Amino acid sequence: MRRFLLIGALAVTSATAETPPAKQAKPSGPASASSAQKLAESGHCKEALPLLKTTWTGTQDPEEKKRAGVDGLRCAMTLKDSDSALDFVRRLNHEFPHDPAVLYLTVHVFSDLSIRASQQLLIDAPSSYQVHALNAEALETQGKWNEAAMEYREVLKKDPMLPGIHYRLGRLLLSSPQTPTSKEDARREFEEELKIDPANAGAEYILAELARQNDQLPAAIAHFERATRLDAGFADAFVGLGRALLESGHNEESIPPLKTAAQLQPDNPAAHFYLGTAYQRMGRKVEASQEFALHQKTSEQMQQTTREIQTGVSGPQQILEPQKP
Repeated sequence: MRRFLLIGALAVTSATAETPPAKQAKPSGPASASSAQKLAESGHCKEALPLLKTTWTGTQDPEEKKRAGVDGLRCAMTLKDSDSALDFVRRLNHEFPHDPAVLYLTVHVFSDLSIRASQQLLIDAPSSYQVHALNAEALETQGKWNEAAMEYREVLKKDPMLPGIHYRLGRLLLSSPQTPTSKEDARREFEEELKIDPANAGAEYILAELARQNDQLPAAIAHFERATRLDAGFADAFVGLGRALLESGHNEESIPPLKTAAQLQPDNPAAHFYLGTAYQRMGRKVEASQEFALHQKTSEQMQQTTREIQTGVSGPQQILEPQKP
């Protein structure tokens, strides 16, 4: 019974619902955008799909191209032609990268493909560790921490040396309601992960944070340094390293990693704050002022973005709320 949880967890209302089957005879006519659209929207996807591909490559009109792409994508999903569907998704997002309709449709296409793949996995390999892993991920998103942990343990029973599972267990322990032993239990999971996968920068990073929170700064610095060596683009690890060096009194040594973090993520307020602090402690007042100004600016931008997202999410919901008498 447990193995079927992931299908329910992944089920979503699809924007690519299957079109009703073709009715009556096949329409005839020139391979035009209009005829391709009519074929697609009347359920004749098998006949429409090649015409829609031709329309896409043959037209320069943006609206006509978008219509052909959307119809082509829907038809490809109806026909379970994943290659064509992914090709249309790629093309639409390249031509219309900020179009909300295209982005919305893309979300549902990948949801549908995910559901189909999970269903096929259940059919082909119902007792595989992959099924337990997907169940664990689904349960984790629902906040069912104990059940998710059980599924991850089942994965390890089947393959004790599988990379990533101890890391996920450690992360789960830190996300779930805390007990007196949660952090220590999580630390052991991350250490086990590194025995299996020494290149796991995420495990090094979290071990570093746990050490820093316990005022074990030499250990924290060592873990942060390893994380930055394993992943040169891990901005948070560079911030953590700089912060730990600052807290250890190594002000000058903290500047290079913090500068790297600011270069990797110019919009990260923490990088600018700690870099400004390092400059201030070194007596470099002009550079400190510049970084603190950037911290203020990026913090305001982050808050504004958060407000815009909340407005975008809650605004339409408020409109749908029933009016009070």
